[in-house]
Amino acid sequence: MRTPGDDEALALGFLFAEGIIPSGEVVVGVSHVGPLPPDRLVSNTVQVEIKPNIRIDVQKLLRNFYTSSSCGVCGKASLESLNRQAVYPVQEGGALIAPDVLGSLPQTLRDAQAVFATTGGLHAAGLFDETGQLLDVCEDIGRHNAMDKLIGRAMKAQALPLRARVIMLSGRASYELLQKAMMAGCPVVASVGAPSSLAVDVAEEFGISLIGFLRQDRFNVYANAQRIG
Repeated sequence: MRTPGDDEALALGFLFAEGIIPSGEVVVGVSHVGPLPPDRLVSNTVQVEIKPNIRIDVQKLLRNFYTSSSCGVCGKASLESLNRQAVYPVQEGGALIAPDVLGSLPQTLRDAQAVFATTGGLHAAGLFDETGQLLDVCEDIGRHNAMDKLIGRAMKAQALPLRARVIMLSGRASYELLQKAMMAGCPVVASVGAPSSLAVDVAEEFGISLIGFLRQDRFNVYANAQRIG
């Protein structure tokens, strides 16, 4: 279950963030396949073709290989299992962002949420640089689908890892969203809502600066405050 649009990016981002494919370089092609649903321009099935010499071990996943709009812990065994999957380790240092720049991110993200402005029902994940410039934004009914779309679009643009970048979340910061940010090598994650305790664990373990309850004039830093200038 997802919000249609950026389906190819959703598939790519999901496969990468879950450790199924190591990079976009192994992908030969991505396309919609199958019959068209009524009143739709594209099908509900995306096929990702990879190079024939790449081995995929789907069994290594310790949760159901199915993406939905649900959120929260989906059965990852441990932080150690994440560490084994990491392709782009989060570097020390990285983006140094000023407090006033952080405070500007929620409104900038909200202004870019075109579908939310119409429906009031979608989450968003935005990609910023350290000056607060919005580089990309993706929306979806599922918060982790929005993150997968954002990472997938970065893969297609050959922009991974997300060094010196900030990911801004429209809702709360869950364990799974921090896991996906870690896989993309992003050093800073900010959210307008609360982080879960497991999200804080991931941030501390992998060196991600985690900001929650972000408003224009205040925020909480839950891990790695050294990147806040």
